[in-house]
Amino acid sequence: MKILDKMERKFGRFGIPNLMLYLVIGNLLVYIFDIFFALKAGTTFSQYLYFSPALVMQGQIWRIITFVFVPPNSSLVFIAFTLYFYYFIGVSLEREWGSFRFTIYYLTGMVATIIGGFISYFLPVGGGISDIMAVLSMSTISATYLNLSLFFAFATLYPDHKLLLFFFIPIKVKYLAFADAVIFLYSLIVYPWPVKISIIMAILNYLLFFGPDFIRTLKLKAQVRKNRKNFQQKMDNTWNR
Repeated sequence: MKILDKMERKFGRFGIPNLMLYLVIGNLLVYIFDIFFALKAGTTFSQYLYFSPALVMQGQIWRIITFVFVPPNSSLVFIAFTLYFYYFIGVSLEREWGSFRFTIYYLTGMVATIIGGFISYFLPVGGGISDIMAVLSMSTISATYLNLSLFFAFATLYPDHKLLLFFFIPIKVKYLAFADAVIFLYSLIVYPWPVKISIIMAILNYLLFFGPDFIRTLKLKAQVRKNRKNFQQKMDNTWNR
């Protein structure tokens, strides 16, 4: 991306090294605070961090940033595995792109998520559930899909890299990406509009970075097929003389 190249030459010093490490540590700390708050106050610390357009408009501006630190709502083992997976992908992408490009990728994903949240808030897209649950659904799931979009980026750059599924089944990343795409498609079909918009924004962020490469690849393949066809026609004409 030529624009990104120019931005990196001018603003590259503003990239955040080890960004994913900070995000993972933040998620882990919030999970620990959630346990403490649940025992002491019967609530969670995440309640003060998740993204909610309504609460942001009431002055709780910090939520446009802190929602990325809200951990998945699951068991400790699953969270530990998920955070390690996020860290592994984030470090790999930063190593490939550099700190600045990885920072831009994540920040644009955050901005897209926020825009999607406000679209869900202002448009009548309740999707069959109450407005409160729709906003909460958007808030907690959006960061998850933002992080999952990192996996698409990783699979695009390293399609043949092997991971151990369930810690002992070796499988190439590109096949897991296909499974991830199926999950995205299923979520687009069955979940309410706030979640649909969250998924669409995550996909758009991915396409913003990789779409031009896909277009160039398709054009190159089309040109190769055309050249082969022209060559075959010339050879046929030569033999028919």
